Amino acid sequence: MKSLRKYLNKIKPHFEKGGKFEKLESTFEAFESFMFVPDTVTKKGTHIRDANDMKRTMAIVVLAVVPTVLFGMWNVGFHHFIATGQEGTILQQFWLGFLRVFPIIVVSYVVGLGIEFAFAEYRGHEVNEGFLVSGILIPLVLPVDTPLWMVAVATAFAVVIGKEVFGGTGMNILNPALTARAFLFFAYPSYMSGNAVWTHGMINGEGIIDTYSGATPLAEAAAGNIDKLPEISDMFFGTILGSIGETSTLAILIGAAILLITGIGSARIMISTFVGGLAMGLLLNAFAVNPFMEIPAWQHLLLGGFAFGAVFMATDPVSAAQTRKGKIIYGFLIGFLAILIRVINPAYPEGVMLAILLMNVFAPLIDHYVIEGNIKKRLKRAKVKA
Repeated sequence: MKSLRKYLNKIKPHFEKGGKFEKLESTFEAFESFMFVPDTVTKKGTHIRDANDMKRTMAIVVLAVVPTVLFGMWNVGFHHFIATGQEGTILQQFWLGFLRVFPIIVVSYVVGLGIEFAFAEYRGHEVNEGFLVSGILIPLVLPVDTPLWMVAVATAFAVVIGKEVFGGTGMNILNPALTARAFLFFAYPSYMSGNAVWTHGMINGEGIIDTYSGATPLAEAAAGNIDKLPEISDMFFGTILGSIGETSTLAILIGAAILLITGIGSARIMISTFVGGLAMGLLLNAFAVNPFMEIPAWQHLLLGGFAFGAVFMATDPVSAAQTRKGKIIYGFLIGFLAILIRVINPAYPEGVMLAILLMNVFAPLIDHYVIEGNIKKRLKRAKVKA
């Protein structure tokens, strides 16, 4: 590492102002800061030192997502083998899933980071590490057979329209990964819904046996086939169909534990989201008029992308509410609306995406009224003391 550090120090002047490659200063700085802690310090004025900078924050989030990535890869291979009537070892299943999922991750990062670097160079800003997380989350919320060119288009849309037009990292009002998912859902609905998109090879009918349906548990529930729902253990461990990284509640909870222990994730948002979903589930159970509304409230928390959205999407520190009370309100409404959309609109059984994007828009308003309420309380206290 010392030799690499010496080499970077040697070529660094060429990328600084006045050097031959000064237009690539942001790009060089991004690679340098990714490999080494920046050697710059504050010279004067009040400042705060904290070892937990953005690079470390993003790295921890990526680490928390790893269990869902690995399980998602295995689950892709697992269901492909079932769909084709074949038998395979765990390693064979994982390898097949890896070969299908890894290219999606590569396309997401190449396109997203390419655009981020281009915007940073154009503006003369540093390259932020925010897309390190978005780049891995985008593939995880997509069906496995999403064409790579669609992944590229959706990623470009998410970065440019969902992020850069607002000023870049820290300025966006919508979660970039869900923006990509929403774009694909409305632009190419046939590739984002139906029974064929969740199993690798099923769209093209690559050796799929006749008895295999490819329907997700939510699709079965929306159709009123409650008796066809998988076992609770399958829903918890994740051996069900769905988006690449959204099926295993266990893997997601491992990620949640990492985020909470390190202080990166918001416990208020996570817990209130689950409470909101449970509350709506109980309300629907009380006024059930169809089989979907009769599903036990707690089972809704294991289905679809609810847990993934609560842990990794709703907690986005940029697009979420910022005040303590605001986070509780924000999370509760996400869970409440997600289950409401899921059950009341059978044509769109997965409502967590729309619920989070909707509350992203209202998050500043929630914080505004929370702050206004605090100001009024303090003014009343001041008057009483006076």
